[in-house]
Amino acid sequence: MKEPREGRIRIAGVQYRIRPIERVAQFEDQVAATVAAAADYGCRLAVLPEYFTLQLASLGDVRRPFSEQLREVASYVPQFVDLMSRLARRHGIYVVAGTIPVQDSGDELRNESFLFSATGEHAVQGKLHMTRFEKEDWHVSASQRLKVFETDFGRIAIAICYDVEFPELVRAAARKGAQLLAVPSNTDDRQGFLRVRYCAHARTIENQMYVIHTTTVGGLPRVPDVCLNVGQASILTPCDFAFARDGILAESTMNQEGMIVGELNMKTIDDSRSFGTVLPLNDSNHTRELIADVEEIAL
Repeated sequence: MKEPREGRIRIAGVQYRIRPIERVAQFEDQVAATVAAAADYGCRLAVLPEYFTLQLASLGDVRRPFSEQLREVASYVPQFVDLMSRLARRHGIYVVAGTIPVQDSGDELRNESFLFSATGEHAVQGKLHMTRFEKEDWHVSASQRLKVFETDFGRIAIAICYDVEFPELVRAAARKGAQLLAVPSNTDDRQGFLRVRYCAHARTIENQMYVIHTTTVGGLPRVPDVCLNVGQASILTPCDFAFARDGILAESTMNQEGMIVGELNMKTIDDSRSFGTVLPLNDSNHTRELIADVEEIAL
């Protein structure tokens, strides 16, 4: 792992409003303004939410089954990648570009997050666990590999919405040196939002890492599957003396379009893993020993 160039970085979490559009250019303008705003605040990283690209569904025939509409959104992937690459390069900023449905060579749909570097290059993290509606109604297939990405400020991982509810995944990323976890999410009710939010905060404590959780708001009135989005973006920290008092560095106003900005010290994460009040990441080595030999007792 490369040493970070600097300890302190500023990051932006986007609470993206999905609204009806009539032309692709309207989507591009909204995204471009969002990335430009993050750059204007001096951010090194901007994180957009899961499925914010479903705004493009309003351009097609919304009377069709939504699984078919997803495939039409997937047809915009080359244009989307070109747009995000240009924006990342123009502003010299890393971008976790939420997610977009991608149709693979075997004709399966996957929910994928593109991470763009400040030079416009990109890598991809697919969603590893499908929610019931994704699997049963939208016919989206799970990806199969967790990745950790090296940046010039440290290592980051991406857990897409439901994926953050699986502690083993994030622990594996932390063991590979991830200091920051991006959680782009899309939820349509308060219960779903809170499942992701509570699990995201648990992951910060368990793994002594920063988490940036981003959400969609708004919706497309004529598209039942995208008509309602509930969320509140946040930047979450471990709960220890070196971090925010309540483990919340920043959070947005619930269900309102906006952006949160916070400054992270990556060195503080490294220090906490060695000198924190508790050391859950290191001490989890003992946990692995314990769960390998569970004793069952009948009374």
